[in-house]
Amino acid sequence: MSRRLAFYDFDGTLVSSNVVHQYLWYARRARSPLRLALLAACVPAFLLADRVSRGLFNQIFYLHYRGLRRDWLEANAAALADECLRPRMFPGAPQLLRRNREEGFLNVLLTGSLDFAVVPFARSLGFDRVVANRIEFRDGVATGALLEPVLAGTQKAVAIAALCSEYNVESMLCRAYSDDLSDLPMLEAVGHPVAANPKPSLRTVAEKRGWAVADLR
Repeated sequence: MSRRLAFYDFDGTLVSSNVVHQYLWYARRARSPLRLALLAACVPAFLLADRVSRGLFNQIFYLHYRGLRRDWLEANAAALADECLRPRMFPGAPQLLRRNREEGFLNVLLTGSLDFAVVPFARSLGFDRVVANRIEFRDGVATGALLEPVLAGTQKAVAIAALCSEYNVESMLCRAYSDDLSDLPMLEAVGHPVAANPKPSLRTVAEKRGWAVADLR
């Protein structure tokens, strides 16, 4: 049997968390009321940017990491996993990962979250590969600027094509899981798309196209 890949979105698909929860945890850990206040003030801008594109939202949102040290962020990532991510993990997520692994799939996380924030948690779940967004650091301090490529929208489909080529896998044999319509290119890039905990807009598309729907909650 040919090797196959199973691709997963993270926020909303495997955990009831998002990039805002992750930053809030870091800001509280840093005991920074100023960071919390600035985040609250920018909520209208975040909502507007997300309507335009998820990539634009990411580029604006991650600017809030400016000034945080890389070594501090990485040193606290395990605690982030234990206190913020693991409690929010959907009950069906570990079983889904295990079932796909037993069926011969390599599990690949494709997420707009930042690499240092999710890699320790993903490793604990047994992911074979993690592809995540990255921010720029200068002299060990975050500038907040996202490094290319920004993993969102069509870029996830590009990442799937690259990984299928790297592993010599036929994309039509692969699976992909997401909850959000912004990941439509990711779902369309494989032969077996699954709307996992889908929001209404994605559920409508999945039902029209006859895609599988899964509830991991």
